[in-house]
Amino acid sequence: MRVAASGRLNTKNLTTIVSVGILVGTEVIGLALAAGWGLAGIFQLGTAYEYAFMAIFTVLGMYALYRFMQRAVKVEPIRG
Repeated sequence: MRVAASGRLNTKNLTTIVSVGILVGTEVIGLALAAGWGLAGIFQLGTAYEYAFMAIFTVLGMYALYRFMQRAVKVEPIRG
């Protein structure tokens, strides 16, 4: 990940990005776990599939969160 510019640390933007990351990350992980549990439950697939779905959706959610945070840093530069 590329830093926007070298210079002083912009604490306002840093606080905003960290706060958004925590909020969005919590929602994404909760959604991933609920989706895995819900799909396995509605189709009565058992706990092995339930955990597999949870893992797959969590990995996808973490990738989405990573991409979101990359874009957030571009919009709200931490340095500069």
